[in-house]
Amino acid sequence: MRVGLLTREFPPDVYGGAGVHVEFLARELTGLVDLAVHSWAGPGLTGTAAVGRHAPAPGLEYANPALRTLSVDLALAAAVADRDLVHSHTWYANLGGHLAKLLHGIPHIVTAHSLEPLRPWKAEQLGGGYAVSSWVEKTAVEAADAVIAVSAGMRGDLLACYPALDPARVHVVHNGIDTELYRPDPGTDVLEKLGIDPALPTVVFVGRITRQKGVPHLLRAARRFDPSVQLVLCAGAPDTDEVDREFRSLFAELSASRENVHWISEMLPRPDIVQLLSHAAVFVCPSVYEPLGIVNLEAMACGTAVVASAVGGIPEVVADGRTGLLVPYHGREAEDFEESFAAAVDSLALDPERAARFGAAGRERAVAEFGWDAIAARTVEVYRAAVAAR
Repeated sequence: MRVGLLTREFPPDVYGGAGVHVEFLARELTGLVDLAVHSWAGPGLTGTAAVGRHAPAPGLEYANPALRTLSVDLALAAAVADRDLVHSHTWYANLGGHLAKLLHGIPHIVTAHSLEPLRPWKAEQLGGGYAVSSWVEKTAVEAADAVIAVSAGMRGDLLACYPALDPARVHVVHNGIDTELYRPDPGTDVLEKLGIDPALPTVVFVGRITRQKGVPHLLRAARRFDPSVQLVLCAGAPDTDEVDREFRSLFAELSASRENVHWISEMLPRPDIVQLLSHAAVFVCPSVYEPLGIVNLEAMACGTAVVASAVGGIPEVVADGRTGLLVPYHGREAEDFEESFAAAVDSLALDPERAARFGAAGRERAVAEFGWDAIAARTVEVYRAAVAAR
Protein backbone atom coordinates (compact mmCIF):
# COMPACT_ATOMS: atom_id res chain seq x y z
CA MET A 1 0.00 0.00 0.00
CA ARG A 2 1.37 3.42 -1.01
CA VAL A 3 0.62 5.94 1.76
CA GLY A 4 1.10 9.70 1.75
CA LEU A 5 1.62 11.15 5.22
CA LEU A 6 0.83 14.88 5.35
CA THR A 7 2.02 17.03 8.26
CA ARG A 8 3.13 20.51 9.16
CA GLU A 9 5.94 19.29 11.43
CA PHE A 10 8.59 16.74 10.64
CA PRO A 11 12.14 16.37 12.00
CA PRO A 12 14.15 18.39 12.52
CA ASP A 13 11.34 20.95 12.58
CA VAL A 14 9.21 19.58 15.45
CA TYR A 15 7.75 21.80 18.17
CA GLY A 16 4.61 20.05 19.45
CA GLY A 17 3.00 16.74 20.30
CA ALA A 18 1.54 16.26 16.83
CA GLY A 19 5.02 16.53 15.34
CA VAL A 20 6.39 13.99 17.80
CA HIS A 21 3.52 11.64 16.91
CA VAL A 22 4.20 11.90 13.18
CA GLU A 23 7.96 11.45 13.66
CA PHE A 24 7.66 8.12 15.44
CA LEU A 25 4.63 6.88 13.53
CA ALA A 26 6.48 7.44 10.25
CA ARG A 27 9.48 5.52 11.57
CA GLU A 28 7.33 2.47 12.31
CA LEU A 29 5.15 2.74 9.19
CA THR A 30 8.22 2.60 6.94
CA GLY A 31 8.48 -1.14 7.54
CA LEU A 32 4.76 -1.76 7.02
CA VAL A 33 3.77 0.31 3.96
CA ASP A 34 5.33 2.22 1.05
CA LEU A 35 5.49 5.57 2.84
CA ALA A 36 5.99 9.06 1.41
CA VAL A 37 6.09 11.95 3.90
CA HIS A 38 5.16 15.47 2.82
CA SER A 39 5.61 18.32 5.28
CA TRP A 40 6.04 22.05 5.46
CA ALA A 41 9.48 23.39 4.61
CA GLY A 42 10.98 24.69 7.83
CA PRO A 43 13.75 27.30 7.90
CA GLY A 44 16.65 26.10 5.76
CA LEU A 45 14.99 22.76 4.98
CA THR A 46 14.61 21.42 1.46
CA GLY A 47 12.96 18.28 0.19
CA THR A 48 14.64 14.90 -0.20
CA ALA A 49 13.70 11.62 -1.81
CA ALA A 50 12.29 10.46 1.55
CA VAL A 51 10.56 13.67 2.67
CA GLY A 52 8.93 16.28 0.45
CA ARG A 53 9.13 19.81 1.87
CA HIS A 54 6.61 22.40 0.71
CA ALA A 55 6.75 26.15 1.34
CA PRO A 56 3.91 28.69 1.22
CA ALA A 57 3.33 30.24 -2.19
CA PRO A 58 5.35 33.36 -3.05
CA GLY A 59 3.51 36.61 -2.60
CA LEU A 60 1.78 35.57 0.63
CA GLU A 61 4.57 36.58 2.99
CA TYR A 62 2.39 39.20 4.70
CA ALA A 63 -0.94 37.41 4.36
CA ASN A 64 -2.89 35.89 7.22
CA PRO A 65 -1.16 32.64 8.30
CA ALA A 66 -4.29 30.68 7.37
CA LEU A 67 -3.91 31.71 3.74
CA ARG A 68 -0.29 30.62 3.70
CA THR A 69 -1.45 27.29 5.11
CA LEU A 70 -3.96 26.83 2.29
CA SER A 71 -1.26 27.45 -0.29
CA VAL A 72 0.89 24.70 1.24
CA ASP A 73 -2.13 22.39 1.20
CA LEU A 74 -2.42 22.82 -2.57
CA ALA A 75 1.18 21.63 -2.92
CA LEU A 76 0.57 18.71 -0.57
CA ALA A 77 -2.43 17.55 -2.59
CA ALA A 78 -0.48 17.75 -5.84
CA ALA A 79 2.41 15.75 -4.37
CA VAL A 80 0.44 12.57 -3.60
CA ALA A 81 -0.95 11.69 -7.02
CA ASP A 82 0.84 8.32 -6.92
CA ARG A 83 -0.49 7.27 -3.49
CA ASP A 84 -3.25 4.75 -2.66
CA LEU A 85 -4.22 6.59 0.53
CA VAL A 86 -3.44 9.87 2.24
CA HIS A 87 -3.22 10.48 6.00
CA SER A 88 -3.19 14.05 7.34
CA HIS A 89 -2.34 15.45 10.76
CA THR A 90 -3.76 18.74 12.15
CA TRP A 91 -5.71 21.39 10.25
CA TYR A 92 -2.46 22.62 8.71
CA ALA A 93 -2.46 19.54 6.47
CA ASN A 94 -6.11 18.47 6.54
CA LEU A 95 -7.15 20.43 3.47
CA GLY A 96 -4.27 18.89 1.52
CA GLY A 97 -5.63 15.46 2.40
CA HIS A 98 -9.21 16.42 1.56
CA LEU A 99 -8.23 17.84 -1.83
CA ALA A 100 -6.15 14.74 -2.55
CA LYS A 101 -9.21 12.59 -1.82
CA LEU A 102 -11.30 14.59 -4.31
CA LEU A 103 -8.60 15.02 -6.93
CA HIS A 104 -7.06 11.55 -6.95
CA GLY A 105 -10.01 9.47 -5.77
CA ILE A 106 -8.15 7.98 -2.82
CA PRO A 107 -9.19 7.49 0.84
CA HIS A 108 -8.32 10.24 3.30
CA ILE A 109 -7.54 9.43 6.93
CA VAL A 110 -7.47 12.25 9.49
CA THR A 111 -5.73 11.98 12.86
CA ALA A 112 -7.27 14.48 15.27
CA HIS A 113 -4.66 15.80 17.71
CA SER A 114 -6.85 18.71 18.83
CA LEU A 115 -10.08 20.37 17.71
CA GLU A 116 -10.49 23.97 16.62
CA PRO A 117 -13.94 24.45 18.28
CA LEU A 118 -12.32 23.62 21.63
CA ARG A 119 -9.47 26.10 21.15
CA PRO A 120 -11.21 29.49 20.88
CA TRP A 121 -8.04 31.25 22.02
CA LYS A 122 -6.61 30.49 18.56
CA ALA A 123 -8.56 33.55 17.37
CA GLU A 124 -5.93 35.64 19.23
CA GLN A 125 -3.23 34.06 17.07
CA LEU A 126 -4.98 33.77 13.71
CA GLY A 127 -7.58 36.54 13.78
CA GLY A 128 -10.06 35.84 10.99
CA GLY A 129 -7.87 32.90 10.05
CA TYR A 130 -9.45 31.01 12.94
CA ALA A 131 -12.71 30.89 10.98
CA VAL A 132 -10.70 29.48 8.06
CA SER A 133 -8.95 26.86 10.18
CA SER A 134 -12.29 25.84 11.71
CA TRP A 135 -13.86 25.47 8.25
CA VAL A 136 -10.90 23.41 7.03
CA GLU A 137 -11.05 21.03 9.98
CA LYS A 138 -14.83 20.58 9.81
CA THR A 139 -14.76 19.96 6.05
CA ALA A 140 -11.91 17.45 6.22
CA VAL A 141 -13.16 15.58 9.30
CA GLU A 142 -16.74 15.19 8.13
CA ALA A 143 -15.66 13.97 4.68
CA ALA A 144 -12.80 11.70 5.81
CA ASP A 145 -13.01 7.97 5.14
CA ALA A 146 -11.79 7.40 8.71
CA VAL A 147 -10.86 9.61 11.64
CA ILE A 148 -8.28 8.52 14.23
CA ALA A 149 -8.71 9.97 17.71
CA VAL A 150 -5.63 9.90 19.94
CA SER A 151 -7.76 9.09 23.00
CA ALA A 152 -11.26 7.99 23.93
CA GLY A 153 -11.77 11.48 25.31
CA MET A 154 -10.87 12.92 21.93
CA ARG A 155 -13.33 10.54 20.24
CA GLY A 156 -16.08 11.91 22.47
CA ASP A 157 -15.07 15.47 21.64
CA LEU A 158 -15.06 14.71 17.91
CA LEU A 159 -18.58 13.34 17.98
CA ALA A 160 -19.81 16.24 20.11
CA CYS A 161 -18.21 18.90 17.89
CA TYR A 162 -19.14 17.24 14.62
CA PRO A 163 -22.49 15.45 15.03
CA ALA A 164 -22.64 14.76 11.28
CA LEU A 165 -19.65 12.45 11.70
CA ASP A 166 -20.52 8.75 11.57
CA PRO A 167 -19.32 7.19 14.88
CA ALA A 168 -18.37 4.01 12.98
CA ARG A 169 -15.68 5.99 11.15
CA VAL A 170 -13.97 7.20 14.34
CA HIS A 171 -11.23 4.94 15.73
CA VAL A 172 -9.14 5.36 18.89
CA VAL A 173 -5.40 4.88 18.39
CA HIS A 174 -3.40 6.36 21.25
CA ASN A 175 -0.21 8.35 21.00
CA GLY A 176 2.89 6.36 21.82
CA ILE A 177 6.36 6.65 23.30
CA ASP A 178 9.79 5.29 22.40
CA THR A 179 10.90 3.90 25.75
CA GLU A 180 14.46 3.38 24.51
CA LEU A 181 14.92 7.06 23.73
CA TYR A 182 12.94 8.14 26.78
CA ARG A 183 14.43 6.25 29.71
CA PRO A 184 16.00 7.30 33.03
CA ASP A 185 19.32 9.11 32.60
CA PRO A 186 21.49 9.09 35.74
CA GLY A 187 23.85 11.78 34.40
CA THR A 188 23.87 15.33 35.74
CA ASP A 189 25.94 17.19 33.15
CA VAL A 190 22.90 18.90 31.60
CA LEU A 191 21.63 20.00 35.02
CA GLU A 192 25.01 21.45 35.85
CA LYS A 193 25.22 23.24 32.51
CA LEU A 194 21.81 24.82 33.09
CA GLY A 195 22.52 25.75 36.71
CA ILE A 196 19.92 23.39 38.17
CA ASP A 197 20.66 21.96 41.62
CA PRO A 198 20.22 18.14 41.47
CA ALA A 199 19.95 17.99 45.27
CA LEU A 200 16.68 19.93 45.42
CA PRO A 201 13.23 18.42 44.81
CA THR A 202 12.60 19.61 41.26
CA VAL A 203 9.34 20.24 39.43
CA VAL A 204 9.61 20.35 35.63
CA PHE A 205 7.28 21.70 32.95
CA VAL A 206 7.93 21.14 29.23
CA GLY A 207 5.68 22.76 26.68
CA ARG A 208 4.76 25.75 24.58
CA ILE A 209 3.53 29.02 26.07
CA THR A 210 -0.10 28.79 25.02
CA ARG A 211 -3.52 29.14 26.58
CA GLN A 212 -4.01 25.42 26.07
CA LYS A 213 -1.06 24.38 28.24
CA GLY A 214 -2.29 26.29 31.30
CA VAL A 215 1.08 27.91 32.02
CA PRO A 216 -0.43 30.92 33.88
CA HIS A 217 -2.19 28.47 36.21
CA LEU A 218 1.16 26.81 36.91
CA LEU A 219 2.97 30.08 37.62
CA ARG A 220 0.25 31.15 40.06
CA ALA A 221 0.14 27.69 41.66
CA ALA A 222 3.92 27.80 42.11
CA ARG A 223 3.55 30.70 44.54
CA ARG A 224 2.22 28.08 46.95
CA PHE A 225 4.94 25.46 46.40
CA ASP A 226 7.07 24.61 49.42
CA PRO A 227 10.13 26.93 49.55
CA SER A 228 12.46 23.94 49.08
CA VAL A 229 10.95 23.08 45.69
CA GLN A 230 12.87 24.02 42.55
CA LEU A 231 10.81 24.88 39.44
CA VAL A 232 12.19 24.41 35.92
CA LEU A 233 10.15 25.76 33.01
CA CYS A 234 11.17 24.54 29.56
CA ALA A 235 8.75 26.88 27.86
CA GLY A 236 8.94 28.72 24.55
CA ALA A 237 7.21 29.53 21.27
CA PRO A 238 4.46 31.80 22.67
CA ASP A 239 1.33 31.87 20.51
CA THR A 240 0.91 35.63 20.64
CA ASP A 241 2.60 38.75 22.00
CA GLU A 242 -0.19 39.03 24.58
CA VAL A 243 0.43 35.50 25.86
CA ASP A 244 4.17 36.19 25.93
CA ARG A 245 3.70 39.37 27.99
CA GLU A 246 1.41 37.59 30.45
CA PHE A 247 3.93 34.78 30.91
CA ARG A 248 6.85 37.17 31.42
CA SER A 249 4.92 39.21 33.96
CA LEU A 250 3.91 36.15 35.99
CA PHE A 251 7.41 34.70 35.77
CA ALA A 252 8.99 37.95 36.98
CA GLU A 253 6.54 38.11 39.89
CA LEU A 254 7.26 34.50 40.85
CA SER A 255 11.03 34.90 40.56
CA ALA A 256 10.91 37.94 42.82
CA SER A 257 9.04 36.04 45.52
CA ARG A 258 11.03 32.79 45.66
CA GLU A 259 14.39 31.27 44.77
CA ASN A 260 15.24 28.41 42.41
CA VAL A 261 12.93 29.30 39.54
CA HIS A 262 14.50 28.57 36.15
CA TRP A 263 13.14 29.47 32.71
CA ILE A 264 14.69 27.79 29.67
CA SER A 265 13.20 29.45 26.60
CA GLU A 266 15.18 27.72 23.87
CA MET A 267 14.19 24.32 22.53
CA LEU A 268 16.54 21.81 24.14
CA PRO A 269 17.81 18.67 22.38
CA ARG A 270 15.88 15.53 23.27
CA PRO A 271 18.71 14.02 25.40
CA ASP A 272 18.77 17.18 27.53
CA ILE A 273 15.00 16.97 28.10
CA VAL A 274 15.36 13.30 29.04
CA GLN A 275 17.92 14.14 31.72
CA LEU A 276 15.76 16.96 33.12
CA LEU A 277 12.76 14.66 33.29
CA SER A 278 14.80 11.85 34.83
CA HIS A 279 15.93 14.01 37.75
CA ALA A 280 12.59 15.68 38.40
CA ALA A 281 10.65 14.72 41.49
CA VAL A 282 7.49 15.71 39.63
CA PHE A 283 6.55 16.52 36.06
CA VAL A 284 3.63 18.95 35.80
CA CYS A 285 0.99 19.27 33.09
CA PRO A 286 -1.59 21.96 33.98
CA SER A 287 -3.29 21.92 30.55
CA VAL A 288 -6.83 23.25 30.23
CA TYR A 289 -7.32 21.17 27.05
CA GLU A 290 -5.29 18.10 26.10
CA PRO A 291 -6.46 15.37 23.71
CA LEU A 292 -3.84 13.00 25.15
CA GLY A 293 -0.70 14.77 26.38
CA ILE A 294 2.24 12.89 24.90
CA VAL A 295 4.62 14.82 27.15
CA ASN A 296 3.15 12.97 30.15
CA LEU A 297 4.18 9.70 28.49
CA GLU A 298 7.68 11.09 27.98
CA ALA A 299 7.95 11.89 31.69
CA MET A 300 6.55 8.52 32.72
CA ALA A 301 9.01 6.71 30.44
CA CYS A 302 11.80 8.57 32.24
CA GLY A 303 10.53 7.22 35.56
CA THR A 304 9.02 10.48 36.78
CA ALA A 305 5.79 10.98 38.72
CA VAL A 306 3.22 13.27 37.09
CA VAL A 307 0.79 15.86 38.43
CA ALA A 308 -1.68 16.85 35.72
CA SER A 309 -5.07 18.39 35.22
CA ALA A 310 -7.81 15.83 34.65
CA VAL A 311 -8.82 16.99 31.18
CA GLY A 312 -9.22 15.33 27.79
CA GLY A 313 -7.22 12.15 27.33
CA ILE A 314 -4.81 12.74 30.23
CA PRO A 315 -6.67 10.29 32.54
CA GLU A 316 -6.11 7.59 29.90
CA VAL A 317 -2.34 8.04 30.35
CA VAL A 318 -1.79 9.08 33.96
CA ALA A 319 -3.23 6.52 36.37
CA ASP A 320 -4.41 8.61 39.32
CA GLY A 321 -2.85 7.41 42.57
CA ARG A 322 -0.55 4.97 40.75
CA THR A 323 1.63 6.85 38.25
CA GLY A 324 0.71 10.36 39.32
CA LEU A 325 -2.03 12.62 40.63
CA LEU A 326 -4.88 14.14 38.62
CA VAL A 327 -6.37 17.47 39.64
CA PRO A 328 -9.97 18.23 38.53
CA TYR A 329 -10.16 21.34 36.37
CA HIS A 330 -13.61 21.77 34.84
CA GLY A 331 -16.28 23.50 36.88
CA ARG A 332 -13.84 25.07 39.33
CA GLU A 333 -12.62 28.58 39.99
CA ALA A 334 -9.07 29.18 38.81
CA GLU A 335 -7.84 29.84 42.35
CA ASP A 336 -9.31 26.57 43.63
CA PHE A 337 -7.65 24.63 40.81
CA GLU A 338 -4.29 26.31 41.40
CA GLU A 339 -4.43 25.68 45.16
CA SER A 340 -5.25 21.99 44.61
CA PHE A 341 -2.56 21.69 41.95
CA ALA A 342 0.07 23.13 44.29
CA ALA A 343 -0.99 20.78 47.09
CA ALA A 344 -0.69 17.77 44.77
CA VAL A 345 2.78 18.86 43.64
CA ASP A 346 4.00 19.32 47.21
CA SER A 347 2.56 15.97 48.29
CA LEU A 348 4.90 14.23 45.82
CA ALA A 349 7.87 16.60 45.74
CA LEU A 350 8.20 16.38 49.53
CA ASP A 351 7.69 12.59 49.63
CA PRO A 352 10.50 11.15 47.48
CA GLU A 353 9.62 7.53 48.24
CA ARG A 354 6.04 7.95 47.03
CA ALA A 355 7.21 9.91 43.98
CA ALA A 356 9.69 7.15 43.15
CA ARG A 357 6.95 4.50 43.38
CA PHE A 358 4.77 6.50 41.03
CA GLY A 359 7.68 7.03 38.67
CA ALA A 360 8.53 3.32 38.52
CA ALA A 361 4.88 2.46 37.87
CA GLY A 362 4.74 5.10 35.15
CA ARG A 363 7.77 3.66 33.39
CA GLU A 364 6.24 0.19 33.55
CA ARG A 365 2.94 1.45 32.11
CA ALA A 366 4.65 3.34 29.27
CA VAL A 367 6.63 0.26 28.24
CA ALA A 368 3.69 -2.14 28.46
CA GLU A 369 0.90 -0.10 26.86
CA PHE A 370 2.22 2.66 24.60
CA GLY A 371 4.79 1.16 22.23
CA TRP A 372 4.93 2.73 18.75
CA ASP A 373 5.07 -0.66 17.02
CA ALA A 374 1.59 -1.57 18.24
CA ILE A 375 0.27 1.90 17.41
CA ALA A 376 1.60 1.74 13.86
CA ALA A 377 0.07 -1.72 13.37
CA ARG A 378 -3.31 -0.42 14.56
CA THR A 379 -3.01 2.55 12.20
CA VAL A 380 -2.37 0.23 9.24
CA GLU A 381 -5.53 -1.68 10.17
CA VAL A 382 -7.46 1.58 9.77
CA TYR A 383 -5.77 2.14 6.38
CA ARG A 384 -6.70 -1.33 5.11
CA ALA A 385 -10.31 -1.00 6.19
CA ALA A 386 -10.61 2.36 4.44
CA VAL A 387 -9.14 1.01 1.21
CA ALA A 388 -11.32 -2.10 1.35
CA ALA A 389 -14.44 0.02 1.83
CA ARG A 390 -13.81 1.94 -1.40
